[in-house]
Amino acid sequence: MERVVSLIPSTTEIVCALGFRKTLVGRSHECDFPKGVERLPVLTEPKLELDAASAAIDGRVKQLVAEGSSVYRVDPDRLRELRPSLILTQDQCEVCAASLRDVEEALGAWLEEPPRVVSLSPESLGDVWAAVLQVARALGAEPRGIALVTELSEAVSQIAEQALRIRSRPSVACVEWIDPLMAAGNWMPELVTLAGGDPLFGQAGAHSAWLEWSELRAADPEVVVLLPCGFDIAHTRAELGPLLAQPGWSELRAVRAGRVFVVDGNQYFNRPGPRLVESLEILAEILHPDHFGSGHRDVGWQTL
Repeated sequence: MERVVSLIPSTTEIVCALGFRKTLVGRSHECDFPKGVERLPVLTEPKLELDAASAAIDGRVKQLVAEGSSVYRVDPDRLRELRPSLILTQDQCEVCAASLRDVEEALGAWLEEPPRVVSLSPESLGDVWAAVLQVARALGAEPRGIALVTELSEAVSQIAEQALRIRSRPSVACVEWIDPLMAAGNWMPELVTLAGGDPLFGQAGAHSAWLEWSELRAADPEVVVLLPCGFDIAHTRAELGPLLAQPGWSELRAVRAGRVFVVDGNQYFNRPGPRLVESLEILAEILHPDHFGSGHRDVGWQTL
């Protein structure tokens, strides 16, 4: 049986969704779903304080990148002790989780045959489903991967088809970082469109981009969704000061209509895995509450 180390939450969720939970022998410090995986040995740690303010985190990340340093550490000794046959990691974003480079450095001193390393780089919703298949193939279970992707794709299609029958399509600004402002890219514009909205910022399949306050104010979105990368609802609420203090914040259409929403970006939108379907359900509930009701309110999202 494979001995799998997963260094990003999304691959941990994919492995479990494929039915291979028992193969996991190690995880990243952020892997916490499904319940029980938190008992696995931890192999990574960040070089910054994750509970710090948004501006402080941003400054520390930029400092590390400027120094040519990684944002995370992978424990090579613990990795060797666990004797994995397969390591799952990513090379999409060095800020989000341990990267392929981090893993290669940790494996550099191995004398015996090293484990296989599968690195994912999803940038769109289609890429996420392709990543599920990639993990399934690495586990020798491609048919399970095909079945899971089919199930997930059908769930997405059902929501999208229902949303298409709704005439209103509110304009939506998805904010992935608060201080400084960043607009959500990658799969987020696709999810907004599928949920029956008009995404104002971010480009499908492209990395999230910095956003000037003047741009957000000029666009005057009907809906604002706050989903800072790695933050839960409570952490996001604690970080709202700089945004609420922006000139003209109270004049935005979304603010005046009570359509600013805080979502659990850490558990849902920031993880390119099976729970993007639940992320889509959350967006549909937010944008069209009279037509969708999947029960995510208060847990997955809240009104500001």
